Amino acid sequence: MSNPQLTALLSVSDKTGILELARELAALKIRLVSTGGTAKLLAEAGLPVTEMAELTGFPEMLDGRVKTLHPRVHGGLLARRDVPEHMAALKEHGIGTIDLLVVNLYPFEATVAKPGCTLEEAIENIDIGGPAMVRSAAKNWKDVAVLTDASQYAGVIEELKRNGTTSADTRFKLAVAAFNRIADYDGAISDYLSSLQADGTRSLFPGQSNGRFVKVQDLRYGENPHQQAAFYRDLYPAPGSLVTARQLQGKELSYNNIADADAAWECVKSFETPACVIVKHANPCGVALGADAAEAYAKAFKTDPTSAFGGIIAFNRAVDGAAAQLVAKQFVEVLIAPGFSDEARAIFAAKANLRLLEIALPPGGPTAWDQGRNLMDAKRVGSGLLLQTADNREVRLDELKVVTKKQPSPEQLADLLFAWRVAKYVKSNAIVFCGGGMTLGVGAGQMSRIDSARIASIKAGNAGLTLQGSAVASDAFFPFRDGLDVVCDAGATCVIQPGGSVRDDEVIAAADERGIAMVLTGVRHFRH
Repeated sequence: MSNPQLTALLSVSDKTGILELARELAALKIRLVSTGGTAKLLAEAGLPVTEMAELTGFPEMLDGRVKTLHPRVHGGLLARRDVPEHMAALKEHGIGTIDLLVVNLYPFEATVAKPGCTLEEAIENIDIGGPAMVRSAAKNWKDVAVLTDASQYAGVIEELKRNGTTSADTRFKLAVAAFNRIADYDGAISDYLSSLQADGTRSLFPGQSNGRFVKVQDLRYGENPHQQAAFYRDLYPAPGSLVTARQLQGKELSYNNIADADAAWECVKSFETPACVIVKHANPCGVALGADAAEAYAKAFKTDPTSAFGGIIAFNRAVDGAAAQLVAKQFVEVLIAPGFSDEARAIFAAKANLRLLEIALPPGGPTAWDQGRNLMDAKRVGSGLLLQTADNREVRLDELKVVTKKQPSPEQLADLLFAWRVAKYVKSNAIVFCGGGMTLGVGAGQMSRIDSARIASIKAGNAGLTLQGSAVASDAFFPFRDGLDVVCDAGATCVIQPGGSVRDDEVIAAADERGIAMVLTGVRHFRH
């Protein structure tokens, strides 16, 4: 098939790059057919273009709702060139083939994302003719190339210049991308319409949830070697989230690496001052603040050196040579930071298997409402899905309620807020001892809160850390005073917890009896 025989149909809502593409196609002697605003743009640029009404012999109607839904369009897209009957039918009805389709759709997603978008506005931005053409072209990928995104233009032009046509492999990949785009588009429409309430408001949870994710990579295996796994990202990932990471060195990430790296990164980026988080089996085993990355790491490592072996480490500051020298002394699976100095890179180069991930912190920092975090969390259950708004709630100092006779000092309040922030990322039941901007003992994931308290105390002892004068965070209320007695016996002098138990009065009275300060948050942070 020679270039003069090729016909391209261009019909785009987003005109980005379309004029440059059309110029390249015209230079290759490819016939240009276009619709409405796109045809006008090309004509004004002096390019030879056949307007859609001229091709179909039928004018656009219904305010443009009907313009490409015509046999001269879909016949030209769907006819199989290797089926004589198809080609004979085209000849009988005077229909020419269309070899290249360039379409992007009405901006439905952008429209409904605007504050105050009305149902009428949303409906008018549901594309009909565009998806129909895309489906026709993609179905007939063996003969038709379909472009649905401006990022595809340059590669196709290069191939046309080189070969005079596109390869079957290219056309198939373009068809897959086209069907994916239609699926995303239809999913967005379904999500929006099924979220509408009778009073015109939108529910956070639509009547049908259409999850749409893009595969980042296949993984060697899942949580265990007999399980298969892959890593996917949102269509539009939040800036500063784990999927935006750039791996600088090391082995491929495993399923467990990714899960633990996410836990570490989410925790560390919640702090404003230099911080380090060490995670093992989805739980922070050491968290600390410092004057710089090196000091933060040294303090975090002291919490639980045993568990830190083979852990995931995250920093919210660039790792310099001093921090790198400390980290390099230990066995680490994954190291995450917003950046690494040249000296740090040189130090870690000697550890070829160490995975280095560079992630830019989200704009706005930890005080920004989004913080590069998910807005929704999901969990699979038997043949179903649990959806909830993500636990992005942060507690401010002015929200704390002191309920004991003893008032916490400013230093204690700082430690309590630090402990509370850490407890949010520890699996329930969570008890976290802290002091001086570092964790001293972490008890996680026990069926009994009192057992978590005992484990945290034991871990502190194993690490040679004293709990005298420490601050304690409990992710949920103390159901009885026994848990409080355990942390007081260990040396805690102040406690932060949500409150809300029917025995709150009993627990508060116990705190007064033990002479400690207690503050309530009114917020629970279960993490299952």
